[in-house]
Amino acid sequence: MILLYSQSAVMAKTKSIKNSIVTFNPHLFPQFLYLFSPKNQPRNSQLCSAPSMRTLIFFLTFLLAAILCCVAMNPFLNTPSLSLISGTASYSPLFLASLSSVFLDPVAADNNDAPVSLTTTAMVPLPPRSVAGNASEFWEQPDGEGYRPCLDFSLNYRRRSSKIAKEKTRFLVVVVSGGLFQIRNQIVDAVVIARILEAALVFPVLHGDDSEEFSEIFDVEYFRKTLKADIRVVSSLPTTHLVSWQSLENQIPHNVQPFWIRARFLKKLNEEGSLVLTGLDSKLSKNLPPDLQKLRCKVAFHALKFAKSIRELGNRIARRMWIEGPYVAIPLINKEQQSRNALEAARVLKESGAPTNARVYIASSESIGDDGSILPLKAEFPNVVTKEMLARDDELDQYRNKTLILTAIDYIVSLSSDVFVPSYDGHMVRALQGHRAYVGHRKFVTKWRDFKGQPEARGRRTDRDVIAYPVPECMCKH
Repeated sequence: MILLYSQSAVMAKTKSIKNSIVTFNPHLFPQFLYLFSPKNQPRNSQLCSAPSMRTLIFFLTFLLAAILCCVAMNPFLNTPSLSLISGTASYSPLFLASLSSVFLDPVAADNNDAPVSLTTTAMVPLPPRSVAGNASEFWEQPDGEGYRPCLDFSLNYRRRSSKIAKEKTRFLVVVVSGGLFQIRNQIVDAVVIARILEAALVFPVLHGDDSEEFSEIFDVEYFRKTLKADIRVVSSLPTTHLVSWQSLENQIPHNVQPFWIRARFLKKLNEEGSLVLTGLDSKLSKNLPPDLQKLRCKVAFHALKFAKSIRELGNRIARRMWIEGPYVAIPLINKEQQSRNALEAARVLKESGAPTNARVYIASSESIGDDGSILPLKAEFPNVVTKEMLARDDELDQYRNKTLILTAIDYIVSLSSDVFVPSYDGHMVRALQGHRAYVGHRKFVTKWRDFKGQPEARGRRTDRDVIAYPVPECMCKH
């Protein structure tokens, strides 16, 4: 789990960075004060022995040390500045967590015994950078208009949670399938349905061409712990509740509301003690009561953390990309459409004012070869890289046929990009759109509208998912 570091811890870590303008050694500070202590001055020196002068010297020394520390951190901070008077900062918890992830591997900081906090997310991106010069406007991040995550559940929701979280007689099993983000959306809705039915949720069953299990893709214990205040999550059905797979339910229409779920399944669940559902993809209404919308965000942005091995590799590749400077992430789909999408991405980048030397990360579950499919993009922006180019030795070998895991790695690197430019409208694009908004409104540019990452309200449109548009249900002004 990503640990949220305090301001002092971040500053202490920052002093060791080689690229800092000024570094300050705290061990020299006592020695510096020692030079001004009375016992080291001449006995007859009235100037040095004056209490007011000693106080002034101490204050000036302390102020100098504070200024040096702030200067050392300056290259890494492009948000509101630190107050030297109060010693407090206006940085959001998410920004401080992203800053600390520059210096400390988030995976190494995992602590399964630590309590889950909603002040940060399961996956914290690396912080964006500011760039001077003609290209500064392209890399400039939106201000976010003051919107930050706020998952404040109602009093009634919290009252009912104490009973629902202890449910031991009724169990919901869901079978999910499709690509990584179709699976993600189905898991989000499965948690919501379990809450609606007041049932315990069994770890979802992944069904498809890949052989991955839920525990291979996601951190199961973190998932369970994050949702323990909302529903009970168990690893398997108890032996008293075994069911046959012939009882799969898949007659769920589109855009169903909570009352339909209760009317259709509650009686069966009460009689048999267990229910198996499949075919959940995009079936639950996008417009749910506020508490259930917040629950969706809690699952998507907090509970669904990738498994440790995936995060380790994804974070390493993201750092290799990040350390060289700001970069753009562009997702491409199958080879049949890569050339057309690459051409469209090049057009959007040019119209957005991207410099020709901009570094571009191509996110694709299919390997990008020398077949010329991305030549239209490379012709305009030659600094194109992929995870295969950034990976070292045999880092990707064990995942060659694991499409879901390869997609997850691309997602981690894309989440940390300074600018995101989708070349198509799909599940991964919408997932990154919402996640980048939730972690600080990271800039993205689309071909469909002039949208640069500023908060865009979901509204009541039935085709807009709160996971892609977390404002205003899951984010509010602070």
